[in-house]
Amino acid sequence: MRTTTARIRIAALTAGAAAALLALAACSSGGGAGTGYSAPGNSSPSASSSSAASGGAVLKTGSTSLGTVVVDGKGLTAYVFDKDTANSGKSVCTGACAAQWPAIDATSDHPTVTGVSGKVGTITGVDGKKQVTLDGRPLYTFAQDTSTGDVTGQGFAGIWWVVGPDGTKIMSASSSSSSGGYTK
Repeated sequence: MRTTTARIRIAALTAGAAAALLALAACSSGGGAGTGYSAPGNSSPSASSSSAASGGAVLKTGSTSLGTVVVDGKGLTAYVFDKDTANSGKSVCTGACAAQWPAIDATSDHPTVTGVSGKVGTITGVDGKKQVTLDGRPLYTFAQDTSTGDVTGQGFAGIWWVVGPDGTKIMSASSSSSSGGYTK
């Protein structure tokens, strides 16, 4: 009986780990069907990182181990995705990708910002909400960033980057020892 229970536990743990790895891998795969990012409109709505409801700035700046960076209204670090095309008017991060990288949303076409000098705008995100852009690139947070100053998504798969107040990608590695191998 103990052997059967142990086998079931091992199988359950293995299945859970495999599912988690597949979800993360979806964000770093190349283009094509089943890769975690599909053409907008082909997936279900995702969670968002909306901060507009709080009445404060949708984007502002915050201090991290990478220096001063753009953060959402809740203080979570903003990221850009290399697979998005600047000024295309769309995000290619959908499905499992959007679950790990929630869009930064706004309620207005002209979001309120503090300390951000790059050109701020919006697009219609994959969930139909207004997704904030900086210099034409959609902005996201990372689901594993849970506190202000976290930059655990920096350099993830070599395609996710923290963004500076002027809209430039910050491509240096995080100095955080808890990066989990996500830095370049």
